[in-house]
Amino acid sequence: QVQLVESGGGLVQAGGSLRLSCAASGRTFSINAMGWFRQAPGNAREFVAGISWSGGNTGYADSVKGRFTISGDNAKNTLYLQMNTLKPEDTAVYYCAAAGRNYYYSRRWNDYDYWGQGTQVTVSS
Repeated sequence: QVQLVESGGGLVQAGGSLRLSCAASGRTFSINAMGWFRQAPGNAREFVAGISWSGGNTGYADSVKGRFTISGDNAKNTLYLQMNTLKPEDTAVYYCAAAGRNYYYSRRWNDYDYWGQGTQVTVSS
């Protein structure tokens, strides 16, 4: 099993920045890819960014491309999401996810095996 714990959420004004962290523990050697998803009230969970550990390939949703950066620190078993130029529409609960089945990150939430509890990000206008 893998445990994921997110941190770094909070309240920020539009145009500001936040950095989310996701600490992984347990059978971390089984993780091949990780991702960030978000879910706003009344909306479906949506892909934000993903990273494949082998090769370091990354991908982003069009809505965050150029503003968000996903990265990871293997030594610390920690995933990050740097969020810049935040907009009110970025307000959501952000979830960290890990996959062992696939070697490449997926944009589909059901391709991930493990999930964190989520961290709230609120962007005021």
